[in-house]
Amino acid sequence: MHAQLSARHYLIATSAAALAAVTACGSSSSPATPPASSPAATSAAAQAAVKADWVAFFSAKTPVTRRVALLQNGQEFASVIRAQASSPLASSATAAVTKVSITSPAEAKVTYSILVDGKPALTKQAGVAVYQDGTWKVGDASFCGLLTLENNGKTAGLPAACRATR
Repeated sequence: MHAQLSARHYLIATSAAALAAVTACGSSSSPATPPASSPAATSAAAQAAVKADWVAFFSAKTPVTRRVALLQNGQEFASVIRAQASSPLASSATAAVTKVSITSPAEAKVTYSILVDGKPALTKQAGVAVYQDGTWKVGDASFCGLLTLENNGKTAGLPAACRATR
């Protein structure tokens, strides 16, 4: 239970991550389909980019402005990300991506774990990455799932993007 509680607080503190059970939250806009010559169109390059961007989103070393840029429609969540960036728990947590499956030129499934002080807190979690504005980003459906979890399953008080599809 302690690991789950710590992981929950970490997830909110870092304003990232997707939880498998929360795919009902949609995005407020569709990701753009990348051109055939883009890195998103090449599976190996796309997988590497998804992994790198997902890990960067969870890193306390990544500036808040970059984290906002690594979240689909991140500007809609910027105030939440900024508010959570100063959490002490966020500085001790990281994400480890174990699998990326490109499902289309604009979407990927991500399997990841959350580590707190180097120890697994949540393992084999499922998330979604989207290709938006030339970058692979943590899907806002994943972020909405995180916020809903922290809010005891309720969307009241969450950013409008999280309530739009409920």
